[in-house]
Amino acid sequence: MMKRWVREFRAFALKGNVVDMAIGVVVGSSFTAIVNSLVGDVITPLLTLLSPDSAVFESLTIGGVVMIGKFINAILSFLMVSGCMFLLVQGINRLTRRAEKEKAAAPAPAPSKEEVLLTEIRDLLKENLAQ
Repeated sequence: MMKRWVREFRAFALKGNVVDMAIGVVVGSSFTAIVNSLVGDVITPLLTLLSPDSAVFESLTIGGVVMIGKFINAILSFLMVSGCMFLLVQGINRLTRRAEKEKAAAPAPAPSKEEVLLTEIRDLLKENLAQ
């Protein structure tokens, strides 16, 4: 019972669309951190320097300081998460290729009695038509 459940779960988890969707969610959330940091820590403080009386921008920054370090940290975090996802995909692809090789290496099943009989009938019909 447990082996069947594990086999079914593995088949489900290794389907391309499930893996692609999971990777998209993880990388997308990591990329969101880059965009948020770019806007909140770089662009907004620069806009505050251009227009210091704007109350909208003052509430989004601390003292109008550009926090480029946080932005670089967000980029590095994104690269690390993306790299881990790439390694994960490589492992999944390796497992998928191995399963395909094993499936292709399996000997073809012997033809059933009906297939053998139908093949013989086909061959006899061909002989009769050729004469």
